Amino acid sequence: MSVHKMLAALAGGVALTALLSVGGAGTAQAQGVACPVKIGGILPLTGSMAPITKKIAESAQLAVEHINAGGGVKGCPVQLVLRDDQGQPTVGVDAAKYLVEVERVPAITGTISSGVTGPIIASVTAPSRVVQISCCSTASAFTLDGRSQGYFFRTLPTSKTQAFATASEIAKRGLKKTAIIYVNTDFGIDMTRFVKEALPKLGGEITAEVAYNDNQPSYRAEVQRALAARPESLLLIGFPKDAVTIVREWLSLGGSPKIALNNSMRVKDFVDGVGARFLNEAFGMDNAQVQGPTVDAFNQAFLAKFGYDSQGPGVHTQYDAVMAIGLAMNIAKDLTGPSIKDAVRQIHAAGGATVGTGPDEFRKAVGLIREGKAIKYHGATGPLEFDANGDVTGPALVWKITNGEILVDYTISIEEMQALFKKVEG
Repeated sequence: MSVHKMLAALAGGVALTALLSVGGAGTAQAQGVACPVKIGGILPLTGSMAPITKKIAESAQLAVEHINAGGGVKGCPVQLVLRDDQGQPTVGVDAAKYLVEVERVPAITGTISSGVTGPIIASVTAPSRVVQISCCSTASAFTLDGRSQGYFFRTLPTSKTQAFATASEIAKRGLKKTAIIYVNTDFGIDMTRFVKEALPKLGGEITAEVAYNDNQPSYRAEVQRALAARPESLLLIGFPKDAVTIVREWLSLGGSPKIALNNSMRVKDFVDGVGARFLNEAFGMDNAQVQGPTVDAFNQAFLAKFGYDSQGPGVHTQYDAVMAIGLAMNIAKDLTGPSIKDAVRQIHAAGGATVGTGPDEFRKAVGLIREGKAIKYHGATGPLEFDANGDVTGPALVWKITNGEILVDYTISIEEMQALFKKVEG
């Protein structure tokens, strides 16, 4: 099946099963497991976030293939049932209800927007005791305010990492007066809150904070409100489709070309939509991967599978989200939400044997688990260790646009991020 046909099928909610045989059916029967084992998936395959979703969906596909080639879950092949949330909370909640109530999945991977993830947690996964592991939703409240009841995990750092790194880069460039235009969702609100905490302590000033609602034909009024404060730079927090319109209107009305961007704009659709020649002074933040053989192995596998590189937001973290579910399901005593939840942190256990990315490493992990031995998963993002809240830590990167190409400018190490956190938070 081509990638384009796959995405069209997924948008309609068709199940995706890697067409690979998995041995050990006797093991499945002995444990009372019905094959195939279903995992739910929710992604914005259409709508304003669709430009960044293609590679993320492909990464999920690759993870399923690696799980199945590596022995599956308790002797069964895995089937990923992926639904489209269109970037809309109500659609996302309906998709989650379908997966839980009709497909009876005990675990879900997804989604991207925190504005969709929050309602899914509150209305579906937490009340139903279904594990949810997100590649991309960074709103810090999900793991701090108790709403998830411990059933929500994520494979990327919270908004704080990206926000503090953004504030640091703005200050480093000597930009004293910055206006913020942000999407009015949990993600945008959370990012803005942390930037407001950090930037004044690093020598900058926020001249205006303007919220916007997505999917509008024009954002001229919001741009004019931000420009009225006479900023020398803009921080835009949002998603590619709307960001194209906002940046073009910002520049046409005389706004500064010094524009800071969040990670979702790190895609060619955004650059081409605005026009590369207008973005020479723009820069952005994203979460970074640590270096190492497990990261390299994923990058090579993705390139071999799809014919292009794995660069882009959410690609590495989506692979790890699906792999984490597959490993936790093998560790869990049964395939219920509570058992899987208790097993998630055991994929990176102290003193465990290191296992990496790819089918051979998954097979190694399954063998160790069957022997009752602990494992320590190092994934596409590096060591994947969930803390008591279900969060992870990691480095950040600064990216730029040069001659229409999106390039990594430099990486901010975990140690540098920890020092920045201390500087901001005292």
